Amino acid sequence: MGACSFQNTGRGKTMSNAYSNLCADAKDEYGHQDGYNGTISTTSGFRDVTSEFKASKKSLQNFIDNNIERAEKWGSCLAICIEEPKGNTNKVKTQVKNIVTPGTKKWVLKYVVTAYGNVIASKETKGEAVKIAREHTEKTQERTYIDVAKVLEKGSTKVAEIEYKKSTTEKEGKFVFFGWAAE
Repeated sequence: MGACSFQNTGRGKTMSNAYSNLCADAKDEYGHQDGYNGTISTTSGFRDVTSEFKASKKSLQNFIDNNIERAEKWGSCLAICIEEPKGNTNKVKTQVKNIVTPGTKKWVLKYVVTAYGNVIASKETKGEAVKIAREHTEKTQERTYIDVAKVLEKGSTKVAEIEYKKSTTEKEGKFVFFGWAAE
């Protein structure tokens, strides 16, 4: 089994995020099972050489050409940050949308039948719930549970929705990864 060189550019909030995205994309395109697919996904991580690149005063491609031998097949590839990510500097980073439903909310007591975390039925009396639970257990041989819960009679239980509020100056960083991929 051989090795081939690669050079990938990716974006992310962090270098790790960009590396993970590139590996996931490579696996999606070239297969999850093939450990010899000739892509970044055959590496075991990365080493950040950004400070060495900046200190060298070389062009990006010249630095990569002179340093690719430092990367290892099955080992870490090398990585350079070429555009720094900019985080959200807003004091408040979320937005709240209140959901108002008109009328009075009426809560009722229900007996909820579950098996392996899945809801089988919801009944108003314990007796009805036990009957359903027994039928399910006899049919499937699965253990069933009955929980008591307060349920909203009608309407939605949601009262608010919180969304991330992106800053106008926020942006992902740009990173270059290079090294040897197993093929």
